[in-house]
Amino acid sequence: MRQVFVDTGAFYAALNRKDQYHQEAAMLFDQAVAEEWRVLTSNFVVAETHALVLTRLGRDLAAEWLRSVPADVIRVTEQDEAKARRIIFGYQDKEFSYCDATSFAVMERLRIRSVMAFDPHFAQYGKFTLVRAE
Repeated sequence: MRQVFVDTGAFYAALNRKDQYHQEAAMLFDQAVAEEWRVLTSNFVVAETHALVLTRLGRDLAAEWLRSVPADVIRVTEQDEAKARRIIFGYQDKEFSYCDATSFAVMERLRIRSVMAFDPHFAQYGKFTLVRAE
């Protein structure tokens, strides 16, 4: 079974019809269902996505999304957080957010190589494959 990590941008794009990546995000989530991918994310991504949807699209949609997050949620560990700090301090030429760096750490811990993301950070880190709709 293919495992795919989902970043905030992919969740947000799927929810926001005006987002430039909406069509692709919707297709990716449909493809994930059709091909029975194991879709994962972290509790940090859930928090970040909820905050983004809340502020940009409103409370009702944020609450609806939170009720049924379309992914298995993996908790970020203290070791993941320590690794995230090492990543941020080790890549001084990159602007990785703490949430992105914890996602990298979780993905490495679980040996997940594929990610639904639309920002350049996962590609810049260089260890993951960005999934695109087929």
